[in-house]
Amino acid sequence: MLKTSVIQMNSRNDKAANLRQIRDLVTAAVEADQPDWILLPEHCEWLGGASGAAAVAEPSSGGETYRLLQDLARTHKVWIHGGSFYEQSDIPGKAYNTTVVFDRTGSEVARYRKIHLFDVTTADGVQYHESATVLRGDDIVTYVCEGVRVGCAICYDLRFPELFQALMKRGADLIALPAAFTQLTGQDHWEPLIRARAIETETWFLAAAQWGGYDTPAGPRQSFGQSMIVDPWGRVVARAAEGTGFVSAPIDMALSDRVRQQIPVGQNKILHTADTL
Repeated sequence: MLKTSVIQMNSRNDKAANLRQIRDLVTAAVEADQPDWILLPEHCEWLGGASGAAAVAEPSSGGETYRLLQDLARTHKVWIHGGSFYEQSDIPGKAYNTTVVFDRTGSEVARYRKIHLFDVTTADGVQYHESATVLRGDDIVTYVCEGVRVGCAICYDLRFPELFQALMKRGADLIALPAAFTQLTGQDHWEPLIRARAIETETWFLAAAQWGGYDTPAGPRQSFGQSMIVDPWGRVVARAAEGTGFVSAPIDMALSDRVRQQIPVGQNKILHTADTL
């Protein structure tokens, strides 16, 4: 079994404090639960509104967040699925929202740039325009962690089932979703969407969330939290409701096999709808 931990943070617009929080929470999870693989939330290094993305963006490698995650993986001999950080691009004023994954030696093994950008006005009138300063990624990304194939997604990607069907088609056993869901949308949509994606793909679904308030130039914002680990049957097996912290659970591939035998969604899709994907 792969032992996993999901970190819940309250990142703000103080990068140094956020990096300390990352180090403290990862260290605490390692000491408490000895995981093989750790997932951090979206924008683990800085959360202060997309308008500041380019100003805080780091080089593709070697920046503060990159080096910290690499060092934590190497020091604790654990896989780190590094949530996401703002990555510099070649276009002035634009950055990528990027996940980088490190193995137990601190070597980079995967990189995913968020595909679906959050351009939304929520019911309370708050506007989010991620694409104004963030470039969308193009690549569907998976990697193998000690025999378990992990599929990559970030936050708003959750609302687009086609991405998760593509990850399923590529053999994902586990899907990792770093996120910073808003309080308003999260209270009604977060858990139903996560459980639906897990059921549809018959994968383990691990979601690491931001929680609590943070300030932006446009005013205060609130993240929903509720980080969770969901099994391939759609059951929530671990949850971090409120506050910062972590939850852990083993990934049992025998359960995945049983679910896929009981309801052979992947096999049926190949037989009947291969031409549509």
